[in-house]
Amino acid sequence: MMDRQDIDQLAQRLVSLVPPGLAQAQQDLRTNFGDVLAQGLRRLDLVTREEFEVQTQLLARTRAKVEALEKRIADLEAGAGT
Repeated sequence: MMDRQDIDQLAQRLVSLVPPGLAQAQQDLRTNFGDVLAQGLRRLDLVTREEFEVQTQLLARTRAKVEALEKRIADLEAGAGT
């Protein structure tokens, strides 16, 4: 998930898009952008990259087991049919 530094960097990039004539409002915007981004990210049901990788590996192992069992069943059915 994004940490506070990532959120601050994203908020700074958004503030840099504000026209120079509004320079005085830039700090307020930067704070507001950061808060809004942080709140939005907290509401999302996100997982860390590590959690995602663990689940991906678990799914791959499960898929391999299912395929092996499907082959075993097919072999048993073929043997029973003859």
